[in-house]
Amino acid sequence: MSVFRLGLCAAVAAVSLCPGQQAIVEQIVAKVNGDIITRSDLARARQELEANLRQRKLPASQMAGILAQAEKDLLRDKIDSLLFIQRGKELNLNVDSEVTKYLAQIQSENKIADPEKFQAWIRENTGMSYEDFRAELRNNFLSQRVVGQEVYSKVNIPRRQIEEYYEKNKQSFTRKERVILREILVSTQGMDPAAAAAAEKKARDIVARARKGERFTELVREFSEAVSARQGGLLDPFEKGILSPQLEALVWDKEKGHVTDPIRVPAGWLILRVEDHQKEGLAELSEVEGEIRDKLAQEIMMPKVREYLSELRKNSFIEIRQPWVDTGAVPGQKTDWNDPALLRAETVTKEEVAAQARLKRLLYFLPIPGTSITDTSKSSSK
Repeated sequence: MSVFRLGLCAAVAAVSLCPGQQAIVEQIVAKVNGDIITRSDLARARQELEANLRQRKLPASQMAGILAQAEKDLLRDKIDSLLFIQRGKELNLNVDSEVTKYLAQIQSENKIADPEKFQAWIRENTGMSYEDFRAELRNNFLSQRVVGQEVYSKVNIPRRQIEEYYEKNKQSFTRKERVILREILVSTQGMDPAAAAAAEKKARDIVARARKGERFTELVREFSEAVSARQGGLLDPFEKGILSPQLEALVWDKEKGHVTDPIRVPAGWLILRVEDHQKEGLAELSEVEGEIRDKLAQEIMMPKVREYLSELRKNSFIEIRQPWVDTGAVPGQKTDWNDPALLRAETVTKEEVAAQARLKRLLYFLPIPGTSITDTSKSSSK
């Protein structure tokens, strides 16, 4: 075989054949307690990151800088994710109900009653199969649960620290007068006159229920067709003159808890609830205490999460192929690619990938060299 032919075979993408060679599926970049990270995993992560940055419509130069910095941490973030997922399984955490609820919410918001059509909608909008999308959601919820249970729950912010932050940063809490609102939208788009009349009646019934004391956020989840429904209908604060004169007149001088009559807008019937009316000047500590607590928690949490991930790394068996680098590596921990007996080549075949998937399922039930054994019976009862 010529040098050119050899070079071509080496460069051919996944599942290509050259004479005398097996089908090359993927190159493994790292192994984490038996799970693998591939070159394609990192490529997809980069594509997702770039897509998210494009959605923010940042200037090209700024986006390039952010992307260049974030690329350095792609492998670190993938290893972090695997460590969280593995730890969640060790703790016997179950997030199936959260995943099911979240999927049901997406299905409801997009008015797709048929399960097969919903699965097709997921494929069209995510580029993933429904099963893969559900698995991805499960992993995300599992990671969040691990962080909440193992890190966030142990972070305590004393009241004194909140007061000190407020006193030192009062200029940050000086603001103009503004109103905070929640909304419910009952859509009439594409409706004939009879259906539009039914939508108006529905909106008036919602107002009546809200004024009788039903939780507005629950009504939002049940009825609202606005994008804000995922945040309980909560909108960003409005300063004087930002709202249309019609809407401002209906909410500006109303007391907290006031619910408007249905308001006709192009998209349908809008219902607004006044959550708060904040006066101009320095905000009271009670008004911004939650904001300060969240900010301090974030400042404390980031290093705490990295400390926690370092501990997980110390108790894990990790191998990384050169020239890739884990920017979250524990100093002194060996992660050299020194396992040629178990991985005979730099690539894997289709058959080996299938075998690896079966092996990964088994590994969840077996002690892994270099890891600590956790008493999951205690953890699962938390």
